[in-house]
Amino acid sequence: MTTFTIRPLGEADRGWVTGFITAYWGMDVVVVHETIYRPAELPGFVAICKDKTAGLITYHLEENACEIVTLNSLRRKIGIGSALLEAVRQVARQERCRRLWLITTNDNTYALRFYQKRGFVIAAVHVNAIEKDRRLKPEIPFIGMDGIPIRDEIELEMIL
Repeated sequence: MTTFTIRPLGEADRGWVTGFITAYWGMDVVVVHETIYRPAELPGFVAICKDKTAGLITYHLEENACEIVTLNSLRRKIGIGSALLEAVRQVARQERCRRLWLITTNDNTYALRFYQKRGFVIAAVHVNAIEKDRRLKPEIPFIGMDGIPIRDEIELEMIL
């Protein structure tokens, strides 16, 4: 069994997060629902496995909701994504959030399966929302996973 640890991001991690997000998201910014996020400036958690980075989650708290902005697991099927998600869920509960939510794109069938298996439900489908996001981040590709055109934002939520 592979073991890993989860720890909160600290100020010393900010430069590393910038590089990580750039490597896995194409730029150091993420655009969802016409909002620009800089994950290196957000709170989050990192997973470490055998002294190497194995995953990252960042989130944004606003009023009574917690939005997951990014989630990457570099080693699938050993519980890293679930553990990172659980760390943020605990923060959301401590902050008395009523809702934990996120946006993914219509092509990301892996994420849709992952989140629904962990209790999230589809709360909304924002048809053609990516057109607006591309105005803020033109680097968003037109074709995504499995050759699926990237058009829509799918909002998933978990009521806490």
